[in-house]
Amino acid sequence: MVTMAKSIIIIGAGMGGMAAGIYGQINGFQTRIFEMHNLPGGQCASWERKGYTFDACIHHLFGCSPESKIHELWLELGAMPRELAYTKECVSVISPEGKLFFDYYDPGQLRDHLNQLAPKDSKVIQDYIEGIKLFEKVDIMDELMLGGFSGIVKHLPTAIIALKWFKPTMADFAQRFSDPFLRQAFPLLEYSLPDCPFAIHLAKHAAGHKKDIAWPVGASKAFAGSIAEYYESLGGEIHYNSRVKKIITKNGRAVGVKLEDGTEEYADIIISNADGRKTLLDMLEGQFMNEKLTKYCGEPVDETNWAVQVFLGVDMDLSGEPSSLVMLLEEPVRIAGHETKSLEMQTYSFDRTMAPEGKGVIKVELVSRYSYWKELARDRSRYEEEKEKVAEQVIGFLPGIKGRVEAVDVPTLVTWERFMGGTHGFVNMPKKEFDFLGSLYKNDGMTVPGLENFYFVGTWATSAGALFVNALSGKKTIKMICLKEGVKFASSLFAADHRVKESLLV
Repeated sequence: MVTMAKSIIIIGAGMGGMAAGIYGQINGFQTRIFEMHNLPGGQCASWERKGYTFDACIHHLFGCSPESKIHELWLELGAMPRELAYTKECVSVISPEGKLFFDYYDPGQLRDHLNQLAPKDSKVIQDYIEGIKLFEKVDIMDELMLGGFSGIVKHLPTAIIALKWFKPTMADFAQRFSDPFLRQAFPLLEYSLPDCPFAIHLAKHAAGHKKDIAWPVGASKAFAGSIAEYYESLGGEIHYNSRVKKIITKNGRAVGVKLEDGTEEYADIIISNADGRKTLLDMLEGQFMNEKLTKYCGEPVDETNWAVQVFLGVDMDLSGEPSSLVMLLEEPVRIAGHETKSLEMQTYSFDRTMAPEGKGVIKVELVSRYSYWKELARDRSRYEEEKEKVAEQVIGFLPGIKGRVEAVDVPTLVTWERFMGGTHGFVNMPKKEFDFLGSLYKNDGMTVPGLENFYFVGTWATSAGALFVNALSGKKTIKMICLKEGVKFASSLFAADHRVKESLLV
C-alpha cells in the first residue's frame, strides 16, 4: 500500500516560511507557499530606483565563514556559496568636530586606534579587547545556538567566564571611559541601541574578526531569491499575489486557507510566517485565544529605531567613506516627530551592483513612531509632504551631497504595513520579554493551544530580527512535524537520500 505524502500550506515567503518549505520538501512533504507580494523574502527586501538598489534589511549577515554552523544552515537553504563582500570595521562614529572612531574588527588594530583616541583609557580599552578575544572562543552566535547540547558542554567553561559581559548594556560600558567622545560613541555602536547587551556587541565583533560577517553581493533581493529558487528546484510551489484572508479550521484542526479572491486551498498542516496578530485575530478570527496569546497580541512599542529609512542615490564616489557611520549632531533636531541627536547610516561602495559606476547609495535610519505616520497616512498629500521634508532634512546634514542626489526613497512603518500586510509595519513581534537563547531552544510561540496541525515560524515564533534565527525557526518547525509524524528528520538532500537508501536495505 502506497502512503501519500502529507501536504503543508505555508502563509508567507519570508525567511521562516521558505526555510519551512525547503526542509518540508527535503523530508517528503508536499509544500505550497502563498505570498501576498510578487517577490519572496518578506522583510529581507531590496528594490531599484533609477538604477540604484536600496536595501532595507541586511546590516551584518552572520554565517559567512565555512567554519560556522550558521553557514551550514545557509548551505542547506541554498543561500551559500555566493559572492560576499567584507568590511574592515563594524561601524564608525564621527563627532561634530570631525573626530572619527573606527570600530575595527581586528582586535589589535582596534586597540591601537582606541589608545590613540583616548590614551588615558588604556585599562578600559584592554578589557574591551580581552572581551572580544574571549567571545572568539565561546562563539555564542554559532555553537551555543546551533550546536545543541554538545555545543553547550564544549564551551561551558568559557561561557561561564563570559557571563560577566551579559549584564552591562552598551550604555553601561560606555560610562567606564573618561574620554567624552567615546562615552558618546559607545552606546550607539549596536544600531544606536544603548540598552543592547554588551555581550551581543562582543559576539558580533568576534564573528566579524573571524570573517563570519559579510555582505551578500546583490543585496537582500538576490539573497532571498536564491533561497526561493532552491525551494522551487525541490518541487515546492510559491503562489505570488495570493493573500490569505482566513485559515480554515474544523474540529480544532487547521485544514486549509481561504484566499482574498475566495479560493479555498486545503492541506494536512498549516504554517504561518505572517504577522501573528493578523494570523490570530483575523485569519483565525480570534477563536483560539488564551490569556498568554491575548497578552502577546497587545499593542507593540509605538516608537522604534528604523521606523523611517531615507535612501539616497548620489552622483558621488563613496568608496572612501566608512561602510557604516553614526554622525553625532552638534544640537538635537526634530526629524519625523522625534528629537534626533545622531544619524545612523550605511553606504554600499563595497557592492558594485548597487549603484552605477562612480556613484553610490546612502541609507539613513531614523527613530520615529508608528502612530505618527499612521495618522499622516490618512491624508496622502500630508504623508508625502512629511516624507519629502524628512529627506530634505537628512540631505542638509550630509556634507557635499546637496545637488548631487539623483534618487530618493523614504519608506516608513506604514510602507512596511502595506508591503507585508502586518500590524505596525515590521514591528510585528509578540508583546513579550525577549529571550534570545530561549527563542532558539524553546518551542514557545510556535504552536497555538487548542489548534492541531498549525505552526508559527518567523518573527512571531522567535521575537528576533536576525535572518538566520528566523530561518532556523522553519527548520525547527519541520523537525517538530517530523517527530509527530514518526519521520526521521533530514537537513539536506544528501541526508534524505541516505535515509531512503538505509530504509531500502532493511
